[in-house]
Amino acid sequence: MKTQLTRPIAALALLALSILDSQLSSVFAQGSLAPPGAPAASMKSLDQIEPRTPISSAPCTISAPGSYYLTANLHVNGGDAIDITASGVTLDLNGFTLSSSEATPAGTGINLAGANTDITILNGHIQGGVTYGIGGVYGGAGFRNGIGFSYTIPANVRVSGVSVSGCAAYGIKLNISNSTVVDSCTVQNIGVWGIQAGSISHSVAELCGDTAIFAATADSCYGNCTGSGWGLYSGTANNCSGLNTGSGTGLSANNANNCYGQANGNGDGLDALTANNCQGSSGGSGTGVRAGATATGCYGHSGTGAGLSAMTANNCQGQADSDGDGLDATTASNCQGHSNGHGNGLNADQTATGCYGYTGTGIGLSAGCANGCSGQSDSGDNAGLSCNIAINCYGTMNGTGSGTGLSAGAANNCQGTSNNGTGLWASTASSCFGSSVNGTGLTSNYGNFSFGFSLTGTPVIIYYTQYNMP
Repeated sequence: MKTQLTRPIAALALLALSILDSQLSSVFAQGSLAPPGAPAASMKSLDQIEPRTPISSAPCTISAPGSYYLTANLHVNGGDAIDITASGVTLDLNGFTLSSSEATPAGTGINLAGANTDITILNGHIQGGVTYGIGGVYGGAGFRNGIGFSYTIPANVRVSGVSVSGCAAYGIKLNISNSTVVDSCTVQNIGVWGIQAGSISHSVAELCGDTAIFAATADSCYGNCTGSGWGLYSGTANNCSGLNTGSGTGLSANNANNCYGQANGNGDGLDALTANNCQGSSGGSGTGVRAGATATGCYGHSGTGAGLSAMTANNCQGQADSDGDGLDATTASNCQGHSNGHGNGLNADQTATGCYGYTGTGIGLSAGCANGCSGQSDSGDNAGLSCNIAINCYGTMNGTGSGTGLSAGAANNCQGTSNNGTGLWASTASSCFGSSVNGTGLTSNYGNFSFGFSLTGTPVIIYYTQYNMP
């Protein structure tokens, strides 16, 4: 029995070893051992490693298309540092600085000479020694312009990630047409204009003698002008701020959205054709926010001028610290105005709806037609609310003045109160009430369902009355 079991097992073992040997021979089979030939070259050329042209000295002229880069900080004693006379050029400043010590600035850091197109300038600094001095004068050595052009306006030009400082005339000058773009750039201490391009975004121009930022479209920018120009001037401005510390305007645009403008002198804080969700402030006689067409969701403040002025004002507020109108509009809806002096709190030449006006000694709210409005005057001989037609309105005159609470040609469902003057006066009063402490409660040529009250004066004076209460 033992021999019969051993023989089959031995046979199976020999068969398995034969199969395994065949498989291993297949796996480890060798090909031809003859060498394939000499190995190919694997080294890269210098142009393949860095396919750009280095610039290691200045002045320099780029006269052929291609990509160029700085290898070090470069300084010139006068004239231009780099002239670009070709199209199709990319210049990478590579984090380095172009500087000048020219005593009477006449040169340009990077000058686009001729009819150049398709130019890109990136990542670096242009530096001069011009500073903003006492009396608002810019002076010092350095470049006249940081980046500029001579003669023909360049086209398809982009400048990105470049800072410019201390130039006598322009920081970055590309003109507002011909597809010119500036993004993520800064300029400071520029004697005339800061940044000029068709599209400017995420950029800052600080301490510029004239207009700081001038663009067809500006997005998320800030400009500061120290002279008579604009902090920021643009066809369309989005999320921008402009400051003028001289005599000009803070921010001016055809269309301003979510913008802020401030003028420390007598210029307007923010001046636009259409202003949406904007704020403006003037420290002098300028208007805080001025909208030639429509202001929506805006706030304006002025020292001696109007707080906010617009053809049409919706959901706006305006404040004047002195004798200007708080808010002045042709048509106002859901607006508020406040004047601390002799000006009107809110003035609407045609229609005011759902509005409120407050003043120190002027008219609280003045309108051609007022609907659902209220006005208050603290003193003087003017009215809390004055209009041709008043519907569902309220006016009050406080203080020691003899002014009228509400004065209207025709008043319907209105109320008026005054301390010493007439509470409500209307040529025609319907369903109205007037009260006064020392004056007349209600005075009207024609009264219908109207009545008045006075503590020490006359309750009602109505020349023609119908269903009126004493």
